Amino acid sequence: MSLTVRTPCGAVRREHVGSDVDLYGWVHRRRDLGGLIFIDLRDRSGIVQVKFDPVHAPAHTAGGELRSESVIHVHGLVLQRPPGTENKELATGALEVEAHAVDLLNRAQPPPFAVNEDGVVEEQLRLRYRYLDLRRSRMARNLQLRHRVAKAIRDFLDDEGFVEIETPVLIRSTPEGARDYLVPSRLKPGYVYALAQSPQLYKQLLMVAGLDRYFQIVRCYRDEDQRADRQPEFTQLDLEMSFVGEDDVLDVIERSFAHIWKQVLGITLPSPILRMTHAEAIRRYGVDKPDLRYGLEIEELSSIFAATEFKIFRQALDTGGVVRGIRIPRNLGGKEIEALTELARAEGAKGLAFWHREPEGWRSPITKFFSDRELAGLLAATGAQSGDVVVAVADRSDVVAAALGSVRKSAARLLGLIKVGAFEFAWVTEFPLFERSKETGEITAAHHPFTSPRPEDLPLLESEPLKVRARAYDLVLNGTELGSGSIRIHDPEMQQRVFNGLGISRSDAERKFGFLLEAFRYGAPPHGGFAYGLDRVVMLAAGEETIREVIAFPKNQQAEEVMTDAPAAADPKQLRELGLELIRRPPQTR
Repeated sequence: MSLTVRTPCGAVRREHVGSDVDLYGWVHRRRDLGGLIFIDLRDRSGIVQVKFDPVHAPAHTAGGELRSESVIHVHGLVLQRPPGTENKELATGALEVEAHAVDLLNRAQPPPFAVNEDGVVEEQLRLRYRYLDLRRSRMARNLQLRHRVAKAIRDFLDDEGFVEIETPVLIRSTPEGARDYLVPSRLKPGYVYALAQSPQLYKQLLMVAGLDRYFQIVRCYRDEDQRADRQPEFTQLDLEMSFVGEDDVLDVIERSFAHIWKQVLGITLPSPILRMTHAEAIRRYGVDKPDLRYGLEIEELSSIFAATEFKIFRQALDTGGVVRGIRIPRNLGGKEIEALTELARAEGAKGLAFWHREPEGWRSPITKFFSDRELAGLLAATGAQSGDVVVAVADRSDVVAAALGSVRKSAARLLGLIKVGAFEFAWVTEFPLFERSKETGEITAAHHPFTSPRPEDLPLLESEPLKVRARAYDLVLNGTELGSGSIRIHDPEMQQRVFNGLGISRSDAERKFGFLLEAFRYGAPPHGGFAYGLDRVVMLAAGEETIREVIAFPKNQQAEEVMTDAPAAADPKQLRELGLELIRRPPQTR
């Protein structure tokens, strides 16, 4: 085929009228009107209409044989469409190309699902034929959006003086809070690498090296159960800065998102982003990643019922618990309240108290157990109006938070309170430094063990570690955690104090993290950083429900890549070279 100058299909414009063009692409749709034949020709840039007129007999004959998704080359003349035939939904909709010659480059067999529309297709089928799924406008649009987001990130950070540096993927296994993917070493039999869960230690070492401002759009790996916003391999924006405090890091991240949203979506974000402490988020919203697109804030009711004789509330308050509630601005039916009650019970609550607010007062099976003063206090605290419902939970504060957080989210969906198209960012700060593992009961790092404690809480580090707050912060968007960061520990003795709190002895610390502690002894600057999931950011920007919709070749919910059938059996020769024997077991139930 001779060399031609290609015109992208979506780039045909009025200035091309009367000119010859060479188009390459896929047959999107074909319409035969008995004499004239029309096809919509598609490439990455868009769609343009091609007309096959019997006057150009060879081209017309070829056009009559074309089928959907076949790949063709069209040489033709750009014309203005006749008045009344324009397609206002296309950038090329006022024009068409009259085909003078056609080359069939590759004939396509019928695809397993319609590629020229974005109808519902079963996900496993989409993933099996992902290369066809990516031709559909929705997926093509999402990948273009992802590209523009990544470019906007790089442009902004480059202007801010950050240097992009790649860090190793094959690393030493270190505790990061999730299972590592292990890679056996052939050259050092009996030893393994881990696929990096994050560049955490390397980026801190880059600060010790004096690089000052580092970033990387990096692939990370975690062997964990899959959810809508999880993948075994994912991409994150990772950055680190020297000689900074919390405000410096948050400022850079805020301005980067303002830049991304303006450049990519054309949206101006409000500034500054709202900040709240972890304790405040839990108290007001029941979760540490609050969705601010709707109200339904949790109200503190403990003082109102401090002297109550209602048995359930009394027992909770006498054992150090709390009573909290939510005003729901609509009268709920019995089945709706029952569904919310089951959600509360699923989070460990014993049940859900409720009152209907009517013009004549409160209506509820439990109203008779409360004094007029208590009911008046309930009205004042919640601001309930006629037609509203107030729900409440009495229990330990953590149970109450989890239960009402779940009720709040479900009630917002039920009532249609979630603002469509809104982007509500929030910073959550002052996370606990430590938490107790639900599985083992042991104290673990809430973020990671390299997070600096807040200076005012240092006296509690050995005596009451669970009360120590961290210099840590999360960025939340629409109830989804985008990422986390912290001011790091840069002093080896402070690092050892935190290791001690995690049960990591000095000898264990030297064995696992000796290279980091040694580096700190050569003059580590104060530093901090942040990392956020690029997949999640693009998912929310695109209005999608799962990150699989913004990743070119994702794994399914069983961590399988069904198109290539990965994971697959290993070659016995490779296993012998590695000194490995694999035992096949039935898949674990989730």
